[in-house]
Amino acid sequence: MAHLRIGSRGSQLALWQANHVAGLLQRQGHSVSIEVIRTTGDKITDVALAKVGTKGMFTKEIEDAMAEGRVDLAVHSLKDLPTELPKGFLLASVPEREDARDAFLSIRYSQITELPKRARVGTSSLRRQAQLHSLRSDLDIIPLRGNVDTRLRKLQGGEFDAIILAAAGVARLGLTKAVRHYFEPTQMCPAAGQGALAIETRENDAATIAAVKFLDHPPTRVAVVCERATLNQLGGGCQVPIGAYAEPAQRGLLLRAVVASPDGSSIIREEREGLDPEKLGAQVGQALLARGAQKILDEVYGEEVSVPQQP
Repeated sequence: MAHLRIGSRGSQLALWQANHVAGLLQRQGHSVSIEVIRTTGDKITDVALAKVGTKGMFTKEIEDAMAEGRVDLAVHSLKDLPTELPKGFLLASVPEREDARDAFLSIRYSQITELPKRARVGTSSLRRQAQLHSLRSDLDIIPLRGNVDTRLRKLQGGEFDAIILAAAGVARLGLTKAVRHYFEPTQMCPAAGQGALAIETRENDAATIAAVKFLDHPPTRVAVVCERATLNQLGGGCQVPIGAYAEPAQRGLLLRAVVASPDGSSIIREEREGLDPEKLGAQVGQALLARGAQKILDEVYGEEVSVPQQP
């Protein structure tokens, strides 16, 4: 068996993900090493990422390392991966998805309805901020930066009344005891690909592609292909207020999607079923655009929006 080199960001969660995949590969008989690579997104701490507008800000440097032959594959959070990969790269495998929902964490309150007016809620995402405002316009949504441990310390230290994190990240780090409530997708639509991992390789690296093939989970891949088709239709990345979540349904897939203004004053939702994941995703994206989503997205890209760093 060949030695496989994994490229990964250096956050606690990213390294958990890389080590998880490494462990699965080792069980197949491969020897594996991990190289930590700092990405553009990791370097930006004082500029709104929605304003930067750089797609691939969490993946480009890792792709550069693959192109140079320094690493053989990358393990990403799928929601960080642009919908269109650069030439020469392949989404080789999509492992089974963890919980796609967003989680509500608080010391004193069991869910969002219990929060008092002007409660301080921390979030790492413009998508969450927009939907929180639509649920509770009286809350103070505060940018929350740092890794999961840092955010939890800030909550426990009393800086926030509640924080919102991806359920998958909390579960992967063994911190589910801190979760008080999970938002259902009908209440807070997840980001496209949330909870799923992406295994990216060079397009012409047949050996590595074959080595990671066993990790692919077809039901997860079908769902995220659908979600990413919506995102692609809307021209959005992981820093804009777009949610998309697909799940099995009687007629193939049920896709729910949302585009919301950062202050929650305008929110457009669409829900459809279909058999063809890419076609369904594109149709839902087109429907959102026809109902005014472009105006919201133009405002996000055209104005300085307070959005904290993504996890």
